[in-house]
Amino acid sequence: MDNVASIIQGYAQGYFLMADEYGELGWYSSRQRTLIPLDDRFRYPTSLRRSLNQGRFTVAINRDFRAVCEGCANRETTWISSDLKEIYFELYQAGWAHSFETWQGDRLAGGILGIAIKGLFIGESMFYRIPEGSKVAMVKIVEHLRKRGFVLFDAQLQNPHLERFGSYVIENVEYQKLLQKALARPCILGNLKFLIQKTDKKEKGLRVYQYSTRSRKRGSLLFFYKRSLTVPLTNQFNPYQ
Repeated sequence: MDNVASIIQGYAQGYFLMADEYGELGWYSSRQRTLIPLDDRFRYPTSLRRSLNQGRFTVAINRDFRAVCEGCANRETTWISSDLKEIYFELYQAGWAHSFETWQGDRLAGGILGIAIKGLFIGESMFYRIPEGSKVAMVKIVEHLRKRGFVLFDAQLQNPHLERFGSYVIENVEYQKLLQKALARPCILGNLKFLIQKTDKKEKGLRVYQYSTRSRKRGSLLFFYKRSLTVPLTNQFNPYQ
């Protein structure tokens, strides 16, 4: 997992990393994907308007990436293991992973952890420490992605919280088409320039777990029965171009 280029290749093919209930890290795919709309279908709870109008929070990108990772992982049952947190930090250092944060003074209110690859933003997780901190972050990151010309905001799996923002589910076939459009659009999430180190290491394929339609609940997380398959890393997307 130490090959940043291969990890980005995996995400660019529509797979995502998760640790299971035993802490084992693996690549996953799903027959359906959840998207946050970047057009007029996006909405937010009316109760949030007061916080937005009052300007209770300030917004920052990558002000405290580590703290956002810890905040996203700090729950009773989590799929963000210690190994995955370190991978996120490696991706952050290479310029791929980002934290979109809300602050009240010097206090971190909430944030969204994600990966940006050209016109694709993958929302990995979100959290809050101050009520409405993560909700304001969601509204502000959608505004930011629109301004930057992003094509796709991938939220991976549907849940009632995301539905409040207009999230919707599409089949994987349609998702793959949108993914290719997003990867053809050059976009930059922030203003910072990062040193991206290339590697000559080659990976033949990824071991991927594919969700089935049945599921079982453990704690606050929903784990899906899965089957394993190996998929090749294609040469269709070069993360350094």
